[in-house]
Amino acid sequence: MSFRCGIDYTRCKCILPLLLIFACIFDLIAIAARSGWVENENKSHYGSMWDECRGKNDVWDCRSLMENPWAIAVAALMIIGFLLLILCLIFSFMSLCGQLRTGLFIPIGILLLIVAIIQIIALIVYPVNFNDLIYEGSYYYTWAYGFGWGATILCIGLSLIFFCLPRWENEIVGEQKIKYIYESK
Repeated sequence: MSFRCGIDYTRCKCILPLLLIFACIFDLIAIAARSGWVENENKSHYGSMWDECRGKNDVWDCRSLMENPWAIAVAALMIIGFLLLILCLIFSFMSLCGQLRTGLFIPIGILLLIVAIIQIIALIVYPVNFNDLIYEGSYYYTWAYGFGWGATILCIGLSLIFFCLPRWENEIVGEQKIKYIYESK
């Protein structure tokens, strides 16, 4: 019995669009979450990307954060990032599914890097301004804010992969044999 460990580049055709779909879903969750990006310890005060609410049980007093220029900027940056991410997903399907089009790899990588940069800006601007405006004790950043960071980290990693893909064109097409990192006999 032998064991082989190697990289099968042809699987990139399926895995990369799938990872982009996950990044789009994570971004959509972060943008659409109404339960909040940040909440206090006793869950009587929370703030989402769109509004901040105070109250207990089912009685909440909410006010829109869209009155603040920083909140509008955060929402705009996250939405622009999401739209560019959708564009990257479409381009990845065009370049990886069917006939391989390596000319789109670098533009996809550049777009993903732009998405990562603008979302990093949004994800830093939000807590800084939220703390300056509303901070009243201990707050925790919730799963929705974490999904925003998850999408951003996926974009950084995927941009690096798309920048490197043109080097492995023959391997992706399947013209070269699999290079094994480790073989046992």
